[in-house]
Amino acid sequence: MNLSIRGQQIEVTDALKDYVDKKLSRLEKYFDAPLNSDGAVTLSTTRGLHTVEVTIPLKGIVLRAEDESDDMYASIDSVVDKLERQIRKHKTKINRKFRQEGSLKTLFVEDPTGTVATAELDTDTDTDTDDDDFEVVRTKRFMLKPMDVEEAILQMNMVGHNFFVFSNIDSEEVSVVYKRNDGKYGLIEQG
Repeated sequence: MNLSIRGQQIEVTDALKDYVDKKLSRLEKYFDAPLNSDGAVTLSTTRGLHTVEVTIPLKGIVLRAEDESDDMYASIDSVVDKLERQIRKHKTKINRKFRQEGSLKTLFVEDPTGTVATAELDTDTDTDTDDDDFEVVRTKRFMLKPMDVEEAILQMNMVGHNFFVFSNIDSEEVSVVYKRNDGKYGLIEQG
């Protein structure tokens, strides 16, 4: 896996780079073939808190985790643990759904339906804008992978977002699943 490690308000030392590489290499044991995706790691420090963000786009899914603590190394450890839980959860889900179709690791690594991406809200924008000012600060384009509602919820939870846009395999329409304030899920379908 090719990692792009960058720091925000912190110098990324060789020791930090080596630690991140060593810890994230643990994820490779979950895959048959070596990962050849480009992962992004962002290390930042704000008001004494050390934040680590890791995003690893794979074919068919995006692994993403974030952690914040008083110690950078503890944050790195926690993020890797979160990513491992996501992988195990996803592999278990796929195994349950596609048991008869072959090797679990092969299903997890090579998704023949193409790529899927997620849309996300941009939290870096200024929220004190006038009502007349509707500036688009980010545009994302992505292929919609046909999936059922259950898989869409799993994908949404894996990337850590509040919503997920997908092509509903049952209705053959674009749909959105979202997490409600009560912890349950909602579904928006075309009318």
